[in-house]
Amino acid sequence: MATILIDGRACPARTDENLLQACLEAGADLPYFCWHPELGSVGACRQCAIKQFSGPDDKTGRIVMACMTQVTDGAILSIDDPQAREFRAGVVEWLMTNHPHDCPVCPEGGECHLQDMTVMTGHDSRRYRFAKRTHRNQDLGPFINHEMNRCIGCYRCVRFYRDYAGGEDLAAFAAHNDLYFGRHEDGALESAFSGNLVEICPTGVFTDKPFSAVYSRKWDMGGAPSVCAHCAVGCNTIVNARQGSVRRVINRYHEAVNRYFLCDRGRYGHGFTNAPTRPRAPILRQGGIPVPISMATALERFATMAKDGPIVGIGSTRASLESNFALRCLTGPDRFSTGLAQLEHDLTMQVPALLRATPARNPSLHDMESADAVLVLGEDVCVTAPRLSLALRQTLRRAAFPAADAAKVPHWMDAAVRMFGSDAPSPLMVLTPAATDLDPIAATAHRAAPDAIARLGFAVAHRLDGSAPDAPDLSETESRLADTIATALRTGRRPLIVAGLQYANAALIHAAANIATALHATGADAALSLVAPDCNSMGMALTGGIPLDAVRTMARTGHIGTLVVVENDLTRRLDTATLDELLAAVPHLVVIDHIATRLAERADLVLPAASFAESGGTLVSTEGRAQRFLPVITPTMPVQESWRWTQQFTRAATHADAPEWTNLDQIVATIAHDIPALSRIIDAAPDAGYRLDGRRLRSEPARISGRTAVRANISVHDRPLPQSPDTPLSPSMEGAYSPDTPGALVPFYHAPGWNSVQSLNRFQQEIGGPMRGGDAGARLLDDGIPAQAPEWHHDIPAPSTAAPDDLLLLPEPRLFGTEELSALSPPIAARVTPATLRLGTLPAGLQDGGMVSLTLAGERLTLPVRHDPALPPGIALCPPHLAARAFTAPVRVQLHRDDTP
Repeated sequence: MATILIDGRACPARTDENLLQACLEAGADLPYFCWHPELGSVGACRQCAIKQFSGPDDKTGRIVMACMTQVTDGAILSIDDPQAREFRAGVVEWLMTNHPHDCPVCPEGGECHLQDMTVMTGHDSRRYRFAKRTHRNQDLGPFINHEMNRCIGCYRCVRFYRDYAGGEDLAAFAAHNDLYFGRHEDGALESAFSGNLVEICPTGVFTDKPFSAVYSRKWDMGGAPSVCAHCAVGCNTIVNARQGSVRRVINRYHEAVNRYFLCDRGRYGHGFTNAPTRPRAPILRQGGIPVPISMATALERFATMAKDGPIVGIGSTRASLESNFALRCLTGPDRFSTGLAQLEHDLTMQVPALLRATPARNPSLHDMESADAVLVLGEDVCVTAPRLSLALRQTLRRAAFPAADAAKVPHWMDAAVRMFGSDAPSPLMVLTPAATDLDPIAATAHRAAPDAIARLGFAVAHRLDGSAPDAPDLSETESRLADTIATALRTGRRPLIVAGLQYANAALIHAAANIATALHATGADAALSLVAPDCNSMGMALTGGIPLDAVRTMARTGHIGTLVVVENDLTRRLDTATLDELLAAVPHLVVIDHIATRLAERADLVLPAASFAESGGTLVSTEGRAQRFLPVITPTMPVQESWRWTQQFTRAATHADAPEWTNLDQIVATIAHDIPALSRIIDAAPDAGYRLDGRRLRSEPARISGRTAVRANISVHDRPLPQSPDTPLSPSMEGAYSPDTPGALVPFYHAPGWNSVQSLNRFQQEIGGPMRGGDAGARLLDDGIPAQAPEWHHDIPAPSTAAPDDLLLLPEPRLFGTEELSALSPPIAARVTPATLRLGTLPAGLQDGGMVSLTLAGERLTLPVRHDPALPPGIALCPPHLAARAFTAPVRVQLHRDDTP
């Protein structure tokens, strides 16, 4: 640590940071535009000018850009120096010469970094009276609005989009003073992280299009901390709502997880919460006709159903721990199903066991960015865990750090470090059946079937440690590739192995575990990450249960009277024939869900559940981190949490031994007591009794229009706002708020003089570091005892012996459209492309775009063909979300030309 003097005040500072960071960490107000904590410094805007003095006797000093000046011990600087203030005022004035000054109609108004900085510099009047530069705006797709006339030329957008996220279709087009940030032509931005431009841009150039479509002002919304439900990464979010509907989802900083950025699926996938098709009342099917009924009637009807035989429950990997546990209490552990078919069930149960048994580290998302050798084994993380793929991209930048250190270039000097990185070898190796978005930056990109990739993985492990089992009969090409990969991993100090359940192939994750174990034995600080499919797959694995196949057996033998399904559309899990057989053997079907599913259309009783925005609960990420989400909306009865429905079912059906949970904290405590693997979920977030300075936390900014306006669409008369017993947040602007708020409870970011998301700097212990109130969540797998000796896996697949005309059909998850909840969001739906059958080699007589038929799970499926030369021969890809045709593992099929007009 160093000590610097800021306007005569001694402040501690880190020597590996720049003066802008040091000033901000010291609590000083110093304006800036182009600098960003995750993007580093380029000195483009000249707004952070300060006066630096060479020593105590220097009375003149010189103006320097704080973001481009290294901290040195004893540095003397001044922010309030008149010359520095005049310089900054001049900079913001000429940056604003072409700005339209349209704050009253700008969607960014009230949360705009540009507004904050102009106020901070004292720029409150215009002297420029001439014609302004104007631009034609572009249609950038359903996510982003474009208003180039507001641009001040900070370059943040292209630095994030191209340099950090790897996008290629957004660029800076410039000629002297005519600067334009956009695409070469109109069209949707192609990057999976384009929505971050909304928060990256310090002005209103890039704004949230779905949010702007429905009138809202940012100071008129409530907020609550939440967790993304669209994959297993567990990104932290803030959900904003107004007048009972979700308006937007923005990033919530977590130092170890998503930090400053979200993927577009997580940011724009919330539209299902406002869907008009959502169940809003209990529905009883009478004579095939759905009839709305009251809550009391629904509970009475369930009590009648319960008399007809045992109750069996099917949980869900997209439901919270609390919802699944309450269902487990209703049915008993022996009649509670994970909602997964046998193969996927077995693999999901293996994931936490593998992570515990393998001596390599189980890394956090931020941890992965510091890996110096990465092997992705059979998982397209760009679609199954998009935020993880963004983390892997950052390993390329870290590959440049040794060269930068040798040249004494600090890591925050972004442009210079990237220049060194242009010659640094890529540490990334990707082995997948199909091409991925990481391929262009990978040192090795290899295409093969899942079994062949697993064989390569076992061979790599054997080359790292001779005691590991080897894969026999490798081709010469495969043998050379295994040697290359093993050499690259062996030279890394922090190697990372990533695999997952995308292809439901046990050999893939076992090969990954073998490699990680072998690397650990060499003394490397190795890490193993296994990507789970859904937001609470890991939570379900730790909870336990029986597979769907066991439920089918119960149904066939007459051991089910009532089947209760919670937040699980079985039409996505089982093929039509299997599902029909199951439902035909079940006297009563009850569905509890917050979306309208095809399964609900066949249920005898449908009950409306609260969505993530209306309820509190806990999800466990693929890392094994339990994280809490809290309600931002108080649901209108009879909509309520799934766990409350099942608790009422227990009382209605048994009239005894019913759990007495009146709030979320009580059911969390019961889970922690009854399931040892989940004992630490209590630490995921403070309970509802938490108080800051003796008061609840306010969930709305102090500038909100008042409580009456929140429900003015219903009545102008005031009434006490409903207070949820599940959260310490007050449903109004009344309550405590501080930068010391626990990270798990932060509902919005705001600090005096800082109204934009840049105010996050005030909530961190140090910029880019942990939150002052502590980070959210609790890691559940850290208490595992590593294996003392390597335990090798030996399930090496045999070489393929498929016939030449057979095709191995693999599921093809997509970024947009195949994930169940986000597919119901209108902006996401606008990005969904038609389903196709992708083939590497077209059969004779079949052309690209031609129609083919195949039989999948007993059903005939007709799809257009798309020729994909990147696919290896004998491989076909098909989206797994097609109606009633779900499959979770590779299957072999034969194609037939479909000449039906």
